[in-house]
Amino acid sequence: MKITLKDGSVKEYSEAKSVYEIAKDISEGLARAACAGEVNGEIVDLRTEIHEDSSLNIVTASDEAGLKVIRHTAAHVMAEAVKRLFPDAKVTIGPAIADGFYYDFDAEPFSREDLDKIEAEMKKIIKEGHAITRYTLPREEAIQFMKEKEEPYKVELIEDLPEGSEISFYDQGGFVDLCAGPHLMSTKGIKAYKLISSSMAYWRGDSEKARLQRIYGTAFNKKEELKAHLDKLEDAKRRDHNKLGREMGLFTTVDVIGQGLPLFTPKGTKMIIKLQRWIEDLEEKEWGYVRTRTPLMAKSDLYKISGHWDHYKEGMFIWERLD
Repeated sequence: MKITLKDGSVKEYSEAKSVYEIAKDISEGLARAACAGEVNGEIVDLRTEIHEDSSLNIVTASDEAGLKVIRHTAAHVMAEAVKRLFPDAKVTIGPAIADGFYYDFDAEPFSREDLDKIEAEMKKIIKEGHAITRYTLPREEAIQFMKEKEEPYKVELIEDLPEGSEISFYDQGGFVDLCAGPHLMSTKGIKAYKLISSSMAYWRGDSEKARLQRIYGTAFNKKEELKAHLDKLEDAKRRDHNKLGREMGLFTTVDVIGQGLPLFTPKGTKMIIKLQRWIEDLEEKEWGYVRTRTPLMAKSDLYKISGHWDHYKEGMFIWERLD
């Protein structure tokens, strides 16, 4: 079996090897830093065995894909912490996202105090250092397994998979979760994390379905990287236009109109008028534009020609004559 590495060099083996074993064969240091493997272009677990000639890239935390594996594992650790502290909570899904991860739970809303407790429990789980193992079950056994664990959302996810699908689970010291992976080899691989916030979310993004509680978090390979990210978030909060605009007395909002629809104060209105006049002068005097005005309303024929009628009719204000 020939394994072609990223630098073009080739390793030969007479028997199947896991990605981790190959990483260790290359160097002990690389094996310690490894988060996952990229086999023939697909990101897989370090525990994945390779049986045939393949291309292989060892993925570390310095790679985006490696950081995603860390965050995905952190989401599972968070789910275990929630189940320890809130046994009645039902787990749903917990993916890695651009700047971290989230996990949705069918539970009562989480306070900041709750998030701090969950963080502390995560620290205990990580310190326990459980090995993370992967196994599969036939579809019907997988459904029965999750029914016995009284996890209805997992049951629904499995039932939606095609017949004959490989149903994979990850076990971290007794906490078992339905997941396609990949994951780290141990919970000890999570070194720097923070739970950011909690909000409401709908199951599968459908407002007709269950209201869930989503916990957002982030994870990095180093504490310095985590601190830099948290500092960036704090700076963004200080520059938040919604916060600054209210503090400066430029606008307010009221529930009867809608939180996304600002009411501008005289001070805010004056600022808008000045900005508008400045832009109009710039367009006309420096850019050479000539301004025109069109009706605020038009016959439906115009919108049928433009295509708006077919796509946005439900959101349009329509006036019909009643003879």
